[in-house]
Amino acid sequence: MTEIATQRAGAREWTGLGLLALPTVLLGLDVTALYLVLPSMSAALDPSATQTLWIMDAYGFLIAGFLITMGTLGDRIGRRRLLLIGMTAFAAASVFAAFVPSAELLIAARALLGIAGATLMPSTLSLISNMFEDVRQRAVAIGVWATMFALGMAAGPVIGGALVDAFWWGAAFLLAVPIAIVVLVGARVVLPEYADPQAGQLDLVSVALSLAAILPGIYAIKHAAADGVDASTAVLVVVGAVAGVVFVRRQRRLASPLLDVTLFTNRAFSAALAVLLIGLIGVGGTMYLVTQYLQLVEGLTPFAAGLWMGPPALAMFAAAIGAPVVARRVRPGVVMSATLGVSVIGYALLATAGIGDTVAVVVGFAFVYLGLGAIAALGTDMVVGAAPAAKSGSAAAMSETVQELGIAVGVALLGSLSTALYTAHMSAPADISPELAERLTGSLSGALSVADEVPAEVVRAAQEAFTTGVNIASAVAAGAIVVATVLGLVALRHVRPLGEEQDVDADRR
Repeated sequence: MTEIATQRAGAREWTGLGLLALPTVLLGLDVTALYLVLPSMSAALDPSATQTLWIMDAYGFLIAGFLITMGTLGDRIGRRRLLLIGMTAFAAASVFAAFVPSAELLIAARALLGIAGATLMPSTLSLISNMFEDVRQRAVAIGVWATMFALGMAAGPVIGGALVDAFWWGAAFLLAVPIAIVVLVGARVVLPEYADPQAGQLDLVSVALSLAAILPGIYAIKHAAADGVDASTAVLVVVGAVAGVVFVRRQRRLASPLLDVTLFTNRAFSAALAVLLIGLIGVGGTMYLVTQYLQLVEGLTPFAAGLWMGPPALAMFAAAIGAPVVARRVRPGVVMSATLGVSVIGYALLATAGIGDTVAVVVGFAFVYLGLGAIAALGTDMVVGAAPAAKSGSAAAMSETVQELGIAVGVALLGSLSTALYTAHMSAPADISPELAERLTGSLSGALSVADEVPAEVVRAAQEAFTTGVNIASAVAAGAIVVATVLGLVALRHVRPLGEEQDVDADRR
């Protein structure tokens, strides 16, 4: 096969990659630290079950809504400039989140973090695309980028748990401040600036339409999962669908669109996005449930639970680094599907675990994360590599949109399914007050908050009901991952090993 001859990156580019890894580490820290912070935060702020899900979801929903806008904005004003603006805003929002006195304000802080976070991933990925023109070097660089996210996820529970144990739950958010300082100081030294010289003005109508297409659809999924399908769900779906159709039509007419919809004519681009979306739905939901299981069912401290989450994140770390290396000789679609297939073993272990099965749960989640590492590295490389340099910010934004959307939808769907199953399986004793009964049947954290006021067997029943919810939600996720595995094998079979010349015609539908 013909090798692609391009300029190879040097020491400055690799140093710049190290700096770009820091925002990625930060976002990984933010994800897992919050999962471990949740029980302590719940005890301090006493959020309702719905508020708890919004605290988890607000970040992902807003980041998914704004990623397309921010990716294109970086193409226009400069990707390094957008990164610096985003890091400053993310650090400020993190300080706000650390000291909020109520659940409502924490939801608002998480929303602000989502908007700020939407600037970071497209900036880092598009700069990597600019800095690493060689196909193999770019694949390794994106693998390192994905690995740093895994490293952040591995360190987040340990660092976040230690901070919660030593100080208070808000201390975990302050991790953003020192990282932001390093990035702000180093970016002007080692990172190039890049903006698309042909880009026109930002179309604010398209921005509004993109938000109107994404946010109502996400909320409809959440609402349907929590309360069932009703008239509100139908209205939200229709609003999102209509806005989406109008958005796409507008992009086709604009000389400088917010999103280049012609990218979707590339089969590898579209299929990789689909695999990423399905894979992250499974991971996002099970991560939410596993971290709750370790603390609320097994009774581990945040720090101890963080240590248990280390091995799964290291499995993701190994897959993110190893997958691009294997994909030099084996077709990337095969590598992605093989690791996703192995991850189904993990979902099966989670679907059969009971109280006291800490090792089985951790091993199962390690298999889940193994699949995530491979699709994050190779899928992202396919998406970004399918776009020309001038559109890499837009392509990077799409990659991150579906990943953040997948995590948020996974938490909403599997979290809501678990809550519904808990409520269905949990009943309160007849001789307790209505207030105690509401806490017992509302959520496991609520049941544990009144554990000293009810018999021990009632608390045990609550833990069993929650574990049943984890089992069934994991089985549902396993079915989705099987679909993603088949999709990867079928739709990505034409993508050749990294470094070989791709068949452009085969990438077009």
